[in-house]
Amino acid sequence: MGKEAVLFLMLLIHYTVRHCLGFSQSVDSDYTFTLPAGHKECFFQPMKKDATLEIEYQVLDGAGLDVGFSLISPDGELLLSEERQSDGVHSVETVDGDYQFCFDNTFSRMSEKVIFFELILDHLNDEGNEQEDWKNYIMGTDLLDMKLEDILETINSVKGRLTKSAQIQTLLKAFEARDRNLQESNCERVNFWSVFNLVVMVVVSALQVYMLRSIFEDKRKSRL
Repeated sequence: MGKEAVLFLMLLIHYTVRHCLGFSQSVDSDYTFTLPAGHKECFFQPMKKDATLEIEYQVLDGAGLDVGFSLISPDGELLLSEERQSDGVHSVETVDGDYQFCFDNTFSRMSEKVIFFELILDHLNDEGNEQEDWKNYIMGTDLLDMKLEDILETINSVKGRLTKSAQIQTLLKAFEARDRNLQESNCERVNFWSVFNLVVMVVVSALQVYMLRSIFEDKRKSRL
């Protein structure tokens, strides 16, 4: 292997690691919390101009599996509002400031809700897309067919797809938790009504036996 190839491989490893650490991929975080009955909970997310804020939420547990949702811009403008939804996905282009999003359970007086939501922040850490001109450091690589731009583009694409796969897996876990809670709730209802029907049947049977015995009872003994 010639000196040019060795130099190229060393620069490739250096800039691959550097670019992997500096990619402007989306930053995501997810949270799960309990919203008591009759309460409203709000959260704030600072954003920069020309970024993207995506919010995905699901109601995992609670009567009706529904909640109110609203999103407010930094200047106080109501961007969107939903009432009694089980889930939702919303994406907005942002400006500088703190965005406020709220979950509303004031319509429910008895049932608390378990809510999962995920924030996906795109282009939040971009600083003018400044990139170092790595071509100035590469010398004598014209004989090589491989292009560093193609490698970095491929790595960027793979990293983006892995990030999206992780987000999808997180949502699938939330769906699985909501379905499990719903099945457990249905199981409790089935067991309750089964026991209730059994008790009713026993009581009705006892009443029928008592009434039949009273009808065929020999009343002459009572006369004597």
